Amino acid sequence: MNNVKESIRQRRSVRTYDGRELSQKDIDSLCAFMETTENPFEIPVEFRLMSAKENGLNCPVVVGTDLYVGGKIKCVPNANVAFGYSFEMLVLYAQSLEIGTVWLGGTMNRPAYEKVMELEVDEMMPCASALGYPSGKMSLREGMMRKAIKADERLPFEELFFNGNLNSPLTKERAGDLAEPLEMVRLSPSAVNKQPWRLVVSDNTVHFYLKRSKNFSGGSALDMQKVDMGIALCHFALTAIENSLNPIFVQEDPKLTSSPELEYIASYKLV
Repeated sequence: MNNVKESIRQRRSVRTYDGRELSQKDIDSLCAFMETTENPFEIPVEFRLMSAKENGLNCPVVVGTDLYVGGKIKCVPNANVAFGYSFEMLVLYAQSLEIGTVWLGGTMNRPAYEKVMELEVDEMMPCASALGYPSGKMSLREGMMRKAIKADERLPFEELFFNGNLNSPLTKERAGDLAEPLEMVRLSPSAVNKQPWRLVVSDNTVHFYLKRSKNFSGGSALDMQKVDMGIALCHFALTAIENSLNPIFVQEDPKLTSSPELEYIASYKLV
């Protein structure tokens, strides 16, 4: 996928569409890309296009489109993170085609979507997305939602990224070649814009930690903040690759913290 950074910078959540159906060319391109998505955990994600009218789907925050895409994955270790990575690849590709998307988790009639996805007992559908051409004007509801969660705001660079340990904030100037991949992580979407990622750069390796937000428990199979971590991993890896940094995925906890507020997820070594 080309122009990853441009797609990341341009994309926003779209809940108001202009009513046009996607062209057959764009549908064919999306379907072809769905077959190529991947994630570093090598857990397959199955995507499916869904018609709201044909399947009785309802999402009260979305207007102007009938088309949705869902994804399902086996309930195995790292499934939520893997799903977030693969689904975000599709979201960014859609953006490159100027197709609007919005991550949907809690604002849809989930049983209806899961029925269309034909979930097996050992599978889950963490999220879905609307698909369509964005309207030139947001609905009043969408504008209020974006304002409520401060959708266009992100935490400062130094509050998300650290140098060597979690007590030493990292500045863009000191980040060097990593500044741009880290900035693309900072721009990542997340559930209710909580931005749960904290990254530590140490010995040419970037370690990803989850700082769980209040009211987001990790006690069930579906874990939205781990989905968010998959999005962050995706942004970092695709940007690093685009910048010829050669990131190598590993899961080796460096034991940089014993804080119960932080959970190690994974790392990227730059070689």
